[in-house]
Amino acid sequence: MGIFDSTKLKEKVLMQRELLKSKIHRVTVTQAELYYEGSITVDKKLLEAADILPYEKVQVLNFNNGSRLDTYTIEGKAGSGVICLNGPAARFGSVGDEIIIVSYFHLSEENAKKYKPKVVLVDKKNKMTKVL
Repeated sequence: MGIFDSTKLKEKVLMQRELLKSKIHRVTVTQAELYYEGSITVDKKLLEAADILPYEKVQVLNFNNGSRLDTYTIEGKAGSGVICLNGPAARFGSVGDEIIIVSYFHLSEENAKKYKPKVVLVDKKNKMTKVL
């Protein structure tokens, strides 16, 4: 089978899996600023609850139009509920759209089997209601 035999490959290479690290589920877009440097501004409390750092790469999934966008986060005012699509990201959604903000990371195969992601749930005003 050669080098591509998966049983032999695992012995030679530390297998890494990309997994959901955390997500902020069904937040509502409060602003869209086209003429701003590209990114997504997120309420600091939501970022902290989801263990997402400022400038961390995230994927934004839009329920209303089905779009998916890779961008990075900017920390917004804590407790403000702000979710602002900035720059080119503003073309991927509108104020009032419901989105999911997702972060991923890599884990070894062994650790991946035990890992559980953080899921931050919010109300209609983007106030955190629960962390799963």
